[in-house]
Amino acid sequence: MAISKLASDINLANLDCTSLKGVGPKLAEKLERLHIHNVLDLLLHLPYRYEDRTQVKSIASLQDGDRAMLKVQVEMTQVKYGKRRSLVCRAADNTASIEFRFFYFNKSQQSRLEKGAEFYAFGEVRRYGYQCSMVHPELTPVDSNNAAPLLDSLTPVYPTTDGLHQNNLRQLTRQAVDLLEKHPIDNLLPEKIQQQFGLPDINSALSWIHTPPKNAKPESLHQFSSPSAKRLICEELIAHQLSMILQRNKHQQQTAMRMDSKGALQQQLLNQLPFKLTKAQQRVSAEIITDLKSDKPMLRLLQGDVGAGKTLVAAMAALQAIEAGFQVAIMAPTEILAEQHYASFYNWMTKLGVKTTFLISKLPAKDKKLALDDIASGQTQLIIGTHALFQKEVFYQKLGFIIIDEQHRFGVNQRLALKQKAPDGLQLHQLMMTATPIPRTLSMTVYADMDLSIIDELPPGRTPVMTVALPEERRPHLIERIRNACQDEQRQVYWVCTLIDESEEVQCQAAETTANQLAEQLPNLSVGLVHGRLKSEQKQLVMDKFKQGELDILVATTVIEVGVDVPNASLMVIENPERLGLSQLHQLRGRVGRGSKKSHCVLLYKPPLSVNAQNRLQVMRDTNDGFVLADEDLKLRGPGELLGTRQTGDVGLRFADLVRDAELVEELQQVAKFLATDSPDIAQKISQRWLGSRQDFADV
Repeated sequence: MAISKLASDINLANLDCTSLKGVGPKLAEKLERLHIHNVLDLLLHLPYRYEDRTQVKSIASLQDGDRAMLKVQVEMTQVKYGKRRSLVCRAADNTASIEFRFFYFNKSQQSRLEKGAEFYAFGEVRRYGYQCSMVHPELTPVDSNNAAPLLDSLTPVYPTTDGLHQNNLRQLTRQAVDLLEKHPIDNLLPEKIQQQFGLPDINSALSWIHTPPKNAKPESLHQFSSPSAKRLICEELIAHQLSMILQRNKHQQQTAMRMDSKGALQQQLLNQLPFKLTKAQQRVSAEIITDLKSDKPMLRLLQGDVGAGKTLVAAMAALQAIEAGFQVAIMAPTEILAEQHYASFYNWMTKLGVKTTFLISKLPAKDKKLALDDIASGQTQLIIGTHALFQKEVFYQKLGFIIIDEQHRFGVNQRLALKQKAPDGLQLHQLMMTATPIPRTLSMTVYADMDLSIIDELPPGRTPVMTVALPEERRPHLIERIRNACQDEQRQVYWVCTLIDESEEVQCQAAETTANQLAEQLPNLSVGLVHGRLKSEQKQLVMDKFKQGELDILVATTVIEVGVDVPNASLMVIENPERLGLSQLHQLRGRVGRGSKKSHCVLLYKPPLSVNAQNRLQVMRDTNDGFVLADEDLKLRGPGELLGTRQTGDVGLRFADLVRDAELVEELQQVAKFLATDSPDIAQKISQRWLGSRQDFADV
């Protein structure tokens, strides 16, 4: 359908991108990779920065990182040979000179850059002291009337994909903005809310954001603080809040199994423990058990810092379901963590007469068949494993409750597959657990569909961990310190090898090399090794030896969890900590400090460190508070690192930013709640506008 033939009342959300000039099947396919299916999607595909092609700047005024238009005259051009052949051109205006460098060029281009030729040049500036340079600038010859190729508005730069150039997106977006002027979209936010936040109409906001005038304030553009940007940020955040609210309401309309029991098994478990639950554990257990007794499906996120006692709370919840006659599945992201859970639960449950089954994909065929038969027949009440729990060959007799540990490590489809093991017509109760504290802003936006329980109290006896950072050159001193700690003080040590962005095999090789080196340097100490290539029984054997004190040093990679509770392990060494996020470093550090001995964590880094890495290691030294570290991680690394695969299904934000816009989140959550209750039709339309079909992924 050509644009000229469009009806006057056209809905841009129903107008396919192929209606735009220049969009054929191949370009449409590239747009779909960006979730752009129609003209409204194109309008909501917003710029992340702008270029100023409205004025010519002087070379002397340029700062490092500027993207600017210059008018220059060529002084010299030559081909240089080094690691890479390049064409280098020195040019100048009346204030200073600049170097242009081209790594891809031909003779025609070289001949154009003759001495005395004048050009308008646009590109990104790199400044080294007094020297300026641009790599592959866009060059336009100065014509006879000396007219500069300047624009009337700032130039947007959009997120893109392979094979889709910025010029394509700009041309298409200009067509979309023209259509918007003729066919405005509904201004869904009530006037009262627009006035409360000082927001313009949605149509003028979209038009401005794609074509900001050349007199727009640079700081407002850079900080996305203009009224138009604020309108789009607010509406998007409201849409995400509404999506969570609508999914929560949908979830609550479904039916789950009531799990009424008198708590006899729970009391028996408490009686066998050598300690009492903390007040935080008691409070959280009560919240979970109240949910399990309801016929509304529980969807609860349990947060607790490393060592806070989440596993025991999960055991109390599992016993509530088991005593009521249901099966419980506990899913962990790695085999070794599943094995550790199995060891803990088996020890508790056997004494209570509860049968516990372990299920991973690598079980021998005979053991796996026995496990599957026990699960299908209902002979086993508690099943612990990895992703093997939701495979096709697994049939549960009466599964009613699932517990997912480190839930951010699982994708949407994996969690959904386990949910589908529920009896026909019913929903499972779900408890998600994480040792990664989630910042308030993040939990209010991304986990708003879940109830939240926080164990904010550590069991007595946990000692604060002192953290120090050492450069690689201090390794010999560290080795000697370990020798003294193990021989003289009878302490045990974790040594964690990190090689992020490398294959698991390479990480395993690095751990093997480190273990061999430590064994040579410390011949009087016993060194164990755990990594992903070891068979399950081998890993468990090494972990058991370490736990029983038969090993002095345990070397491990970060691809597996090393969360064995060994009170005597009071020293942890983490190699290359600059490559890890604060939350992961904190989780690793939490493996020590579990006994009465003073504990230390050594961050063994390779200098020089970037400013960002220096800041992160300083924060690690300054605090043991997981929530403080999570907030810093959010600021330094963004939400993706903390969310993990929660983002699978692309439920991320297009334009809003949880760090930059944190102050708006709480207010807008209240706005979303008001709209969901007072204007459910409008709420649905706002959510649909920004998320479309992607909002379906929230209900997992």
